[in-house]
Amino acid sequence: MRGDLVRKLTARGLATGGAVLAFLVVALTEATAWGLWLAMAALAATVWERRVRPGADGLAETTLLAAGVLVGYARQLDAGFDPALAATALVLLGLVLLAGPLREAGNLEIRAANLPVRTWVPQVAARGADIVAAFLAVLAVAALAVLPSAVVLVASLLMATAVGAAALDLARRRLRPGAGGSAVTRALRRHQPEFVLHFSAPPGSEYQVTMWLPYLERIGRPFVVMLREPEFLATIAAATTAPVVYCPTLRTMDEVLVPSLRVAFYVNHGAKNSHCIRFTHLTHVQLHHGDSDKAPSANPVSAIFDRIFVAGEAAVDRYARAGVDIPAEKFVVVGRPQVEAIEVRPQPTRGLTNPTVLYTPTWTGHHADADYCSLPVAETLLRRLLDRGATVILRAHPYTAQNPASARQLGRLHDLLTADRAATGRQHLFDTAASRLSLAESVNRADALVSDVSGVVSDWLYSGKPYAVTDMGTDGDRFVERFPLAATGYVLRRDMADVDDVLDRLLDSDPLAEARWATRRRYLGDFPADSYAEVFLAAARRELDPAGWTAPAPRAATEAPLSPTT
Repeated sequence: MRGDLVRKLTARGLATGGAVLAFLVVALTEATAWGLWLAMAALAATVWERRVRPGADGLAETTLLAAGVLVGYARQLDAGFDPALAATALVLLGLVLLAGPLREAGNLEIRAANLPVRTWVPQVAARGADIVAAFLAVLAVAALAVLPSAVVLVASLLMATAVGAAALDLARRRLRPGAGGSAVTRALRRHQPEFVLHFSAPPGSEYQVTMWLPYLERIGRPFVVMLREPEFLATIAAATTAPVVYCPTLRTMDEVLVPSLRVAFYVNHGAKNSHCIRFTHLTHVQLHHGDSDKAPSANPVSAIFDRIFVAGEAAVDRYARAGVDIPAEKFVVVGRPQVEAIEVRPQPTRGLTNPTVLYTPTWTGHHADADYCSLPVAETLLRRLLDRGATVILRAHPYTAQNPASARQLGRLHDLLTADRAATGRQHLFDTAASRLSLAESVNRADALVSDVSGVVSDWLYSGKPYAVTDMGTDGDRFVERFPLAATGYVLRRDMADVDDVLDRLLDSDPLAEARWATRRRYLGDFPADSYAEVFLAAARRELDPAGWTAPAPRAATEAPLSPTT
């Protein structure tokens, strides 16, 4: 994405440019203090670059900054040759050279949270470059304070001892692995997990897991979450009491997949899922992280799973409509348990005055055929809503900021709502205020929805309230054919020529109120509201105890409509 590229180029420029500038100021001018402050800023930039570009090699920048800080320190002391400072320089050189190989070794080691084991060695190794940067910053502060060089020598030796201990422990693990597996393996064998949630995704995707964690916990069986990218470890570990383990390699996966495991769950079609699917003794179940008519929701890769848990019969039809041939027995209709907290409005509410409208623009997608984002034309929509006295809840997709154009468009919407709130007192919710609400809370506060093609529409459908769907393509009359969920919503064209007519039907007459209930059953199943999530829980437990059970064949999509279910 363009946003990622901009961030990476910015980080690279700040880290490299800052290091060069700091060194030149220290080495070639008398402004030593300014050079040391610039060095600390450049060190912060190198740390940020490693967050933006996890594989970034900052050896040159760090070496240049270390030289600059040491030269500045020597100038501050102004005492000629200083043996302690020279020794510190040698220790520091060793740490700088060791940080890269140590990080590579640490990145190949397993890390764990919510387990009674210590995995500090891989963490220290993985953050070796950050530790060196932090020490250089401390060294710069010591230079500014003109502390004795013996103090920093002692500090450098202590740090070298800790880093050296981590390096030796990593070498021992690699050359002489312990009998009975690692400490993590032994802890998991004691935990006896019955299923694993395997997760691999780009940064910012942790919501795909956190939406499922409460329901996996309600299954009532011990489980483990296996992550394939390290940045998710802290966030996901904080969202559950289950063990969370980062497995960077196939070898570390072998350590985590202990004999007690029977089932593996997945929440997306990440490429690394194949690393886990190779374990044929497990039953592999795709859960998805939402239900929508988007092209990725009928991904042919779904066929590799043993079971595909879907919200309703519409999902089964979606695969068939896309020409993806999957045996019917693989599908299990379980509803969408995340909607259980959504309040159902069984009777239509027409003629809404001063309504609350939820607007949920999606992102531009990885590929052009998945770009359903309405942000380029959203300002017209919001102005029309505000003219009708609407209070707006604006929830943008978590990936929106990855596209600079989308980020700017979203910013203009925020400015528009801020100005209207100041002028009218209407309490619009957007940005951080909206993100504090769960999706269910947002749905419960709103009277109507305007959304792009996304999983939000399916979740909203559970409420029974009216919705509009933006058509950002060139399908024309074929839009509803491609995205059947739009048939019981009000389609808003890209040029916004029909915006007033759509809002009249959405907020006033709502002629599709009755038809939505049949769509609701097709997309979300026909299950009692007071035990809606139990359908998923029961299906998951059957996979854990599969003896004598075969998934029921999906019902025909043409089944006669039933009365509204509340």
